[in-house]
Amino acid sequence: MDSKAIIARDDAHVLHTYARSPLALVRGEGLYAYDAEGRRYLDFTSGIGVNALGYCHPAWVRAVAAQAGQLQHTSNLYYTAPCGALAEALCRRTGLDAVFFGNSGAEANEGAIKAARKYSADTYGPGRDRVLTLVNSFHGRTLATLTATGQDVFHHDFGPFPEKFAYVPAGDFAALQAAAAPDTCAVLLELVQGEGGVVALEKDYVARVAQLCQERDILLLVDEVQTGVGRTGTFLACEQYGLQPDIVTLAKGLGGGLPIGAVLLTRKVAEHMGPGSHGSTFGGNPVACAGALAVLDTLDETLLQNVRDRAAQLGAGLAALPFAAQVTGLGLMAGVALRGGVSAATLRAACEARGLLVLTAKDRLRLLPPLTLTAQHVDEALAVLRAAGEGMA
Repeated sequence: MDSKAIIARDDAHVLHTYARSPLALVRGEGLYAYDAEGRRYLDFTSGIGVNALGYCHPAWVRAVAAQAGQLQHTSNLYYTAPCGALAEALCRRTGLDAVFFGNSGAEANEGAIKAARKYSADTYGPGRDRVLTLVNSFHGRTLATLTATGQDVFHHDFGPFPEKFAYVPAGDFAALQAAAAPDTCAVLLELVQGEGGVVALEKDYVARVAQLCQERDILLLVDEVQTGVGRTGTFLACEQYGLQPDIVTLAKGLGGGLPIGAVLLTRKVAEHMGPGSHGSTFGGNPVACAGALAVLDTLDETLLQNVRDRAAQLGAGLAALPFAAQVTGLGLMAGVALRGGVSAATLRAACEARGLLVLTAKDRLRLLPPLTLTAQHVDEALAVLRAAGEGMA
């Protein structure tokens, strides 16, 4: 099928909840995707941060294919080796004590909220169940995680929403302190607000929030769905903030391309989540876990150093672009505020026409390249960006 036929079939039968590009991708290798006509695209989106190792990394393909040919699913009524091995590896790399597996970042955040409320109910009794999040945050599209999301644009038409969520401005510690009433059980943060424009929180602010949470036994939940698994140059962005939260959530890059989400908990929280308190039919799926183990095995210190080196190269190159007013983010999670009336959506389309796939976040350009990129890939992307910008001048 050619691209036109693929797109027409999709439009006829798939719910129109996405504003898709008129682009039908059929295969990928490394950092490059190919459409049905064979055109090649340098992908600086990684499937919105999912393809951490790029397309079809050999180690990932071997692990997934081998597990699919051995045991594809059992449910959580039984034990499987990949699930336990992945949980052990995640605990070892993060210093947390237990893991619950789901299928997405939204499910992971939902699980984190449930675990925080369960801990609080068991420890303090009913009524201590408010969750504070930040204005401009994004935590998912289930009703609870949509409510936790601090952007009103996502809330239209879907009420009524679950109760006991409140929002405070990012970086305003006095506002958070005032909002942390006696009924507060948790604070949920993104250390870099991805959908909110790729804006990193200040370290001093995060440290003060963590101290407040510790003093009041308010659980600190960190949403690392997008920042985790090496995206920022360390396995968790928390490491760069000197932070040890009570709960961390992961998804996106963890599976390397397969659906998986994870809730990582300290022992003091985990011990309150007994049989029947939470569940997922597909959570801990052995094929998804095998893919995630391949990602973790590949994500060694050498690859993390590459992330840091390429992030520095990319950041400097973006800042030098004539249309770049500001470069934000952390590691290989970059945002570009634009000057001179340049539209992020128009620039994204211009890049796509020249063979470079990029993202937008609000009025900014957003880049989430695979962690395996090289210096040559960065130079190629910057050249396309410069040409696309000149074409709009």
